[in-house]
Amino acid sequence: MNSSPEIEERAIGAYLGLAVGDALGATVEFMTPREIQHQHGIHREITGGGWLRLKPGTVTDDTTMSLALGESIISRQAIEPMSIAEHFDQWMRSKPVDIGNTVRRGILHFRNKGETAVPLSEHDAGNGACMRTLPIALATLGKRDEEVMAAVNAQAHVTHNNPVSDAGTYCTVRMVQMAMQGATLAQLRHGPVHQLLETHPDFVFRRRRREENPSGYIVHTMRAVFSAFFDTDSFEDCLVDVVNRGGDADTTGAIGGMIAGAFYGADSIPSRWLKQLDAETAKQCRRQALALLPLT
Repeated sequence: MNSSPEIEERAIGAYLGLAVGDALGATVEFMTPREIQHQHGIHREITGGGWLRLKPGTVTDDTTMSLALGESIISRQAIEPMSIAEHFDQWMRSKPVDIGNTVRRGILHFRNKGETAVPLSEHDAGNGACMRTLPIALATLGKRDEEVMAAVNAQAHVTHNNPVSDAGTYCTVRMVQMAMQGATLAQLRHGPVHQLLETHPDFVFRRRRREENPSGYIVHTMRAVFSAFFDTDSFEDCLVDVVNRGGDADTTGAIGGMIAGAFYGADSIPSRWLKQLDAETAKQCRRQALALLPLT
């Protein structure tokens, strides 16, 4: 398929949304909502700091792993597990500001054994595969469901091989893709989200009921993202809502940002957030968003 100007704008919105959500949420990562309220009131500005002591606008592993995955796909003009694993390995060697335990273990598995998929594990249902999956959503836009699922799992299983993680990640990819193609909130709710809840009812979320202090468990992460996305009506409100829930806030911000960015478009992202975002990161996000779309 050929990408239209609207799809390109939404792709850029998704990628910048990912980075902005990551940078916004990193400040309050691992804090409880009460701690956020005490220290920040309502946290709504990209100020850096947090437990990683970041400069304002600096992103974490959510965005930098996405960019590593995107470079793998662009360089090969294909989704190849070996190339993905090699790019993740190079990313870890670059000494990123943060890296999750499951991600580290999976990359070390590749480094030591040369295998591009870790063994199936009931303990690997974290959100690390989902947070970086945006390049897959862009590169497989318009593909059949089976192709999309295979691509989702190809990148995910380098570090996370778990059916619950797979399901949450696939749902995120389909939401981004449908949003880019102009789906309504109702269509997103009754399409990929409904399908996820039918097969994995643990993901069920309650409208107008906050999933607070979400952990790195994919179920907790996505319940927070779903309720923030469906209970708000703008990009900014969605992101402010989800990061003020605390917990793994850089990742809920990143995932919420990619979905909301695809849905509302790049023009919906507050200019003050874009000005604060690290300039080189923003440049890479814009470049990859457009470079990945021709693969569709």
